[in-house]
Amino acid sequence: MPNTENNKENVGFIDIVKSVFAAMFGVQSDKNRQRDFKQSSMVPYIVVGVVFVVLFVLGLMAIVSVVMSA
Repeated sequence: MPNTENNKENVGFIDIVKSVFAAMFGVQSDKNRQRDFKQSSMVPYIVVGVVFVVLFVLGLMAIVSVVMSA
């Protein structure tokens, strides 16, 4: 039986950001999704996801505000 601890791939912050960005737009590859789900903690993915959503909403609000004031 293979040891699952040895099969874990180290994922850096940039990899987490890329995975969250790709998943948000629905273009996440199956290979990366499988890699992400093998990680021991989902907390970094959740934190990056929440930050991304907040920035996305604030960006949309800024765009609407600029368009409405023009």
